[in-house]
Amino acid sequence: MLSELYSGLRFAFKGTLLALKKPKLLGLGLLRLVLTAAIAAVGLGLALVYHDQVMTLIWSRPENAWIIWLWHLASWLLALLLAALAAVLGYLAAQLLFSIFIMDLMSRITEQDAGYTPVETDLPFGKYFRQLVIQEIPRTILPVLISLFIMLMGWLTFLAPLATLAMPVVAAAFLAWENTDLVPARRMITFARRWKFFRTHFWAHLGFGLLFLVPLINIVFLCLAPVGGTLLYLEYSQGQKQ
Repeated sequence: MLSELYSGLRFAFKGTLLALKKPKLLGLGLLRLVLTAAIAAVGLGLALVYHDQVMTLIWSRPENAWIIWLWHLASWLLALLLAALAAVLGYLAAQLLFSIFIMDLMSRITEQDAGYTPVETDLPFGKYFRQLVIQEIPRTILPVLISLFIMLMGWLTFLAPLATLAMPVVAAAFLAWENTDLVPARRMITFARRWKFFRTHFWAHLGFGLLFLVPLINIVFLCLAPVGGTLLYLEYSQGQKQ
């Protein structure tokens, strides 16, 4: 457990340092960051624009001065909920429309630099890209569903302290998987086998994703993570059945 945790952390630093040395990888990482942030910002703006209309549908502003503070509290909670929903949907949209292509390209470059020959496909680019998107859907949605389940368990049961501890752990591991899954997705490996690889090497993924939880520096590690994720997968997949 500890050895894999350390190994995952090592690959996070190794991949980031490699990307910083190569202008092409650095440029692609920054492009991915800008596109994701732009889509998220648009979603957040739309959420704020339509906040008042949604709030009116849910609860019209009361005239009673004794309960209007409850209305203001509900309004703030709705704003936070809409902002969170916009951020999640914006991230998913950016991931499906842009990020997987950029991340796949970063992964290919890393694979070549590491001495491997990326597996090519006979599919036309359009069909190949569509296949990547189709494979990305369950890998993107499953972590969101599991995270929401943990949140609900924390809200609705006595497991709130445990859920509070579990959420960052789960988030770090799933963010890591997003980057280690690039090579097997490109090789058209089934989702069941990719999910098994993640579960088998969970602690390595957690170690890789720990730096994603550190404010500010996580921006750098996140945008360049496909490099380290590719190196981690190549290391752990050699000679193993997934």
